Amino acid sequence: MMNLKPVIILLFAISTVTVRAQLCQGSLGDPIVNITFGSGSNPGAPIAAAATGYQYIAGDCPNDGFYTIINNSVSCYGNSWFNITSDHTGNPGGYFMLVNASIQPSAFYLDTVRGLCGNTTYEFAAWIMNVIRAESCGGNSNQPNLSFTIEKTDGTLLLTYNTGNIAPSSSPQWRQYGFFLTTPANVTDIVLRIVNNAAGGCGNDLALDDITFRPCGPLLTPSIQSQTASIIALCEGSAATYTFSCAVSGGFSNPSFQWQQSIDGGSWTDIAGQTAATLTRNFPIGTPIGSYAYRLAVANAGNINSTQCRIASTPLTIKVVAKPTTNASGNSPVCEGQSAILSATGGVNYDWTGPGGFTGSGATVTINDVQLSQQGKYYVTVTSEYGCRAIDSVLVDINPSPVASTSFSSVNICSGNSVALQAAGGGTYEWQPSTALTATDISNPVASPVNTLTYSVVVTNSFNCTDTASVSVVITEPPHADAGPDLSMIENEPVQLQGNATGNNISYAWISSPYISNELLLNPSVNPPVDTKFILRVNSLNGCGTDYDTTTVHVYKQVFIPNAFTPNGDNINDTWYIPALNAFREFDLYVYNRFGEVVYHLKNENKRWDGKFKGKDLPVGAYTYAIYTKRYYKPFNGTVLIIR
Repeated sequence: MMNLKPVIILLFAISTVTVRAQLCQGSLGDPIVNITFGSGSNPGAPIAAAATGYQYIAGDCPNDGFYTIINNSVSCYGNSWFNITSDHTGNPGGYFMLVNASIQPSAFYLDTVRGLCGNTTYEFAAWIMNVIRAESCGGNSNQPNLSFTIEKTDGTLLLTYNTGNIAPSSSPQWRQYGFFLTTPANVTDIVLRIVNNAAGGCGNDLALDDITFRPCGPLLTPSIQSQTASIIALCEGSAATYTFSCAVSGGFSNPSFQWQQSIDGGSWTDIAGQTAATLTRNFPIGTPIGSYAYRLAVANAGNINSTQCRIASTPLTIKVVAKPTTNASGNSPVCEGQSAILSATGGVNYDWTGPGGFTGSGATVTINDVQLSQQGKYYVTVTSEYGCRAIDSVLVDINPSPVASTSFSSVNICSGNSVALQAAGGGTYEWQPSTALTATDISNPVASPVNTLTYSVVVTNSFNCTDTASVSVVITEPPHADAGPDLSMIENEPVQLQGNATGNNISYAWISSPYISNELLLNPSVNPPVDTKFILRVNSLNGCGTDYDTTTVHVYKQVFIPNAFTPNGDNINDTWYIPALNAFREFDLYVYNRFGEVVYHLKNENKRWDGKFKGKDLPVGAYTYAIYTKRYYKPFNGTVLIIR
């Protein structure tokens, strides 16, 4: 690969594709050849000199005719090659062979396989990737075209398989290519050769991984009697007997059998004497925890003792698994009325039982408002993902809670007074809020709140369990009497008193009078014959005292209107004033000069007139007046003299 322009780096997910047309359709044996190139840090060691005609470089991005052993390749040739982040299995540390084809077609991999069996079918397979991007080389790159040949050691060709052109893809893609052959009766050693038929230059660059050569034979279908799965879990401490069997399709003229076992992922070993199509194994109590795998190896009669001639079924596995390691715990001790929380670990399912017929499920269960009768031992059955069970327990201790009480739930006190609170039921006490309390940590503080307030007390016993009670201190406002303003009336024309009473839980009444319509009303009607005082009494029913207030009702026998006044500043008769107007809630008073002009006006408010109009003294003389009231149909008319 040379003289390429840089391209934008694109990252692709590496995928794998199996090309099945030339691969074994039956069952395979263990690989006779298994070239994975290993794993580790970059770069990997070169392969044996006899295995390739290419030259090794200890780095990435080999030139034409060179190769490297590497676990990733990044940014080669201006990113015209894919970025490859792992081998075909997805192992980021796994090596693969990265090849930049030589200019002339040539073999780039060679291996000799010895000790084969005659008249036996073998599969050859390898994983290959065209590493060049589809858009590189102007979209017209050279494409790898590989031939796999099998030869006798004397060079006689036995079989050739060709991949055809391996076209570039849109993302890094591993493809498996392979074929199978049946060896002649007298051939035990063969030569495997991989030739790149395409020319080098722009393209024809590839990655190679996992070259395998293994026996291929009839399809083997293993099973465990009365089971549908191929992996069975057996719980530690249990005993069981399993019968394994394997169906063999046609293909061997005279098949022979050999059962094998592998313990905990170790190598496969033959089980002495087990050469039938079925195998029965006992797993007694006490069988060590581990993975016990079984498979049937099959070969033509006479070849069964050669591991290079056998095929093998997929494994059947009995996993002896440990019981779950449990840990049951709780938040005990808890106080009566609180929540008891139980927890367990070590499994996937948890079933709880306990006192009083309690049942529950889950890694954590909560018992709300727990009572003393629920104290005791709680058991949990823990089940693992394999269905194995273990039982654990946790003891729940429940401490009694105190019963908080107060000597009263509510109390009324007069504003400005105090009250002693009293709580019982525990060893220590805490009052809240602390507002207007003499102390917060005793059973009997004195409270003097300004406003109504509810106090709570937390009572704690010797187990540090708590309960709460409360008491409301209701503030009673003292009584307040307001008899209202003084009033005026015309004789025999009643008026209504304007009394008002305030305070909490009060009673009120006017002190007895023969002139009041109803002593128990705040606004009764009164009709005294002369000026009279009326007294309002307001009493607290909570014992917060009594208050009094007095109002006077002035009684006018008639409406007397003075006919003259002398506004000369000698403080004698200086103003014009009509006292009886105070008896009228609504009135209009007009004073006119001789030209009919209004020089003085009052409305609903009785005031003294100083004889001025617009701030200036009016001339002496007679002025007419008119007083209109809603009480009387006719107005009061007359004249008033201003004399100086």
